[in-house]
Amino acid sequence: MTTEPSKAPPLYPKSHLLAASGIAALLSLALLVFPSSDVEAKKTTLSLDLESPVEQLKQDQDAASEAQATNEAVASPFAQIDNTTEENTETAEAKPAPAAAEEQKEAKAPGHREVIVTKGDTLSTLFEKVGLPATAVHEVLASDKQAKQFSQLKHGQKLEFELNPDGQLNNLHSKVSDLETITLTKGPKGFAFNRVITKPVVRSAYVHGVINSSLSQSAARAGLSHSLTMDMASVFGYDIDFAQDIRQGDEFDVIYEQKVANGKVVGTGNILSARFTNRGKTYTAVRYTNKQGSSSYYTADGNSMRKAFIRTPVDFARISSRFSAGRKHPILNKIRAHKGVDYAAPRGTPIKAAGDGKVLLAGRRGGYGNTVIIQHGNTYRTLYGHMQGFAKGVKTGGSVKQGQVIGYIGTTGLSTGPHLHYEFQVNGVHVDPLGQKLPMADPIAKAERPRFLQQSQPLMARMDQEKATMLASSKR
Repeated sequence: MTTEPSKAPPLYPKSHLLAASGIAALLSLALLVFPSSDVEAKKTTLSLDLESPVEQLKQDQDAASEAQATNEAVASPFAQIDNTTEENTETAEAKPAPAAAEEQKEAKAPGHREVIVTKGDTLSTLFEKVGLPATAVHEVLASDKQAKQFSQLKHGQKLEFELNPDGQLNNLHSKVSDLETITLTKGPKGFAFNRVITKPVVRSAYVHGVINSSLSQSAARAGLSHSLTMDMASVFGYDIDFAQDIRQGDEFDVIYEQKVANGKVVGTGNILSARFTNRGKTYTAVRYTNKQGSSSYYTADGNSMRKAFIRTPVDFARISSRFSAGRKHPILNKIRAHKGVDYAAPRGTPIKAAGDGKVLLAGRRGGYGNTVIIQHGNTYRTLYGHMQGFAKGVKTGGSVKQGQVIGYIGTTGLSTGPHLHYEFQVNGVHVDPLGQKLPMADPIAKAERPRFLQQSQPLMARMDQEKATMLASSKR
């Protein structure tokens, strides 16, 4: 009985064995790194054909490197994988970059167009930019009377167009302001106009400031808008002359209405309470609306902030010449009494009526140039000279209210530069408007006092608390 020698295993070239080992290692690595669905999808590319092992190994290494690079490009390499198809698996390996995401967004809304209004733009040029003909502009503007508001363009305004597959306008939308948007939508009977106005939420806000330059600069630095700064000057304008009384180190606290829409501050309202310390003396004001709906400012104990006359008829002007009996006239070059106060300010600066009264003159008066004279009751009279021009509605024989703009700073008459010449008479006698004690307006009515205190006391307490908190934080 002969025994056949055992059959030896087939011998493969060493290069084939190395290639097979490398492929097996790569498969093991893939099983560890990729989910089963991904491995299944990758199996089609990892062939075990050993006819050209070196070339195949190179392709497999390239594929593995590509897979590794793809996974390194995203924070979570498995988050976007879809187990449905091989195609989905391949495309889901990497999270789209921002640019790709935008392309996908455009793909979802291919008819969406946005344009920003720049200098020289008209509605026609904007329509042209999105590929709409001039006839579309006429169709839009003729569709609704209010549609013409789309032609009232502002620099930086954004217009959004929605076009149908045929390239025709379906919808036109624009944000006019933080509180208002307008839209035109095409329907069976043409375009319909719609306006949406967001009603802001009104809340109170607090600011504190210390003056180390001018009031306007210090107020802006504290976060107070220009309009609120002017309001504050108006509130305290009966007691403080902002042209000459302001000193470095003066400070103010203000609680005011703030308008908010969609989490954004879109405007301001009234000053609710304020405190101003000028040259060591503190003035306090509280806004109060009585039962008849009339609003005014009062001190914390109910006395009116309002007096019969405001102290300064021009906001933030500089006194260039004071009341004097022996002043040398700059043009006539001789001693001549200066019966008023000169306020130097830029040409065109508004001039306000110091009090309620009847206009005795709104016209030319010799060396005074363009002049307004106002009679306030039987006792007081004020004069405003060298005006550039008169405010609309101000005329001889008419009436004006305290604080109403009556004209603008100019250089008419005998004047060396733009300024206001302001005179104040009591019973026909010229007095120094800077030193004259002004009559008070009526205080809070006795019947309204309890209601006033219910509103004023919490505001005063809040200002004290806010300031204390701010000072404590600054010391940390």
